[in-house]
Amino acid sequence: MSTVSDGTVAGPRRLRAILAILATAVATCGVVVAATATPSSAATCNGYVGLTFDDGPTGSTSALLSVLRNNGARATMFNVGQNVQNNRSAAQAQVAAGMWVGNHSWNHAHMTSMSQAQMQSDLSQTSSAIQSATGSRPQLFRPPYGETNGTLQSVASSLGMRQVIWDVDSQDWNGASVSQIVSNASRLQSGQVILMHDGIQNTRDAIPQIMANLTSRNLCPGMISPSTGRAVAPDGTTPPTGGTPPPAGSCTATATTTNVWGDRYNTSVTVSGATTWTVVVAITAPQTVATTWNGTASSDGSGTLTMRSNGSGNTFGFTTMFNGNSSARAQIRSCTSG
Repeated sequence: MSTVSDGTVAGPRRLRAILAILATAVATCGVVVAATATPSSAATCNGYVGLTFDDGPTGSTSALLSVLRNNGARATMFNVGQNVQNNRSAAQAQVAAGMWVGNHSWNHAHMTSMSQAQMQSDLSQTSSAIQSATGSRPQLFRPPYGETNGTLQSVASSLGMRQVIWDVDSQDWNGASVSQIVSNASRLQSGQVILMHDGIQNTRDAIPQIMANLTSRNLCPGMISPSTGRAVAPDGTTPPTGGTPPPAGSCTATATTTNVWGDRYNTSVTVSGATTWTVVVAITAPQTVATTWNGTASSDGSGTLTMRSNGSGNTFGFTTMFNGNSSARAQIRSCTSG
């Protein structure tokens, strides 16, 4: 500054030159800030989807958070309690990066084989570990393997948590390639939730393309509502105009294939928008339904399964025998409340 305050004629000229340089620098900085604005803040959000990552925190959590931040994405991390206890700093980093944290059991056991007391202990211990590490108690629960029943859902509810399954399976756990993960994620619609996992390189590599696809469809990553289990805006509001609201008397049923064996597969169906409901499911012949749970079942004998609520919660399931057709999966036809 001494060179512009020496009282010479050159002083004002130098001052003007320096001010011009500063103005240019400010303008340049403005360009940089605009260029690094996150896609979610720049995009027009006509709907929201729930990006979820199970089984963390892991040794790769930091890398995952970096990719998510660089692509303007927020996600829900369904953490395993044992992992949180062993890696508290990674759980804290998730929250610091703007992620939401949910409960994914203590050690990823098959919880439907547990007693109610065991379920209660497992989920309570996990929630306490998460709260101790992050300062917040989880409001969402994802059962390991997507396996659930009315008792488990009731236990989760008693601990203040909403059960969340998924609408789209990225198949990253099954060795899916980057392109396959991106393709699976492209099926996401407003309000839906996708299953992904912490610790998988292909998943991290797929995130930029997943975000580009969502942005092209005016969809943005959002939070999962503890009330409905559906994706909403990060501030908890419902999507602005994500489509025509369902007619009165309707509800939404989401089917997920949770287990597949050589001769049969299990389907879990979660109903939202109603506490009493009737769901009609189409079964492709020659497949047949062998067993059902958490609902009152009836069949018309032509491949249509009707399930009605029976007080066991809003998630029901059934086992379907392949009978020679191993490619088809059960499809939801309708969901009616009341």
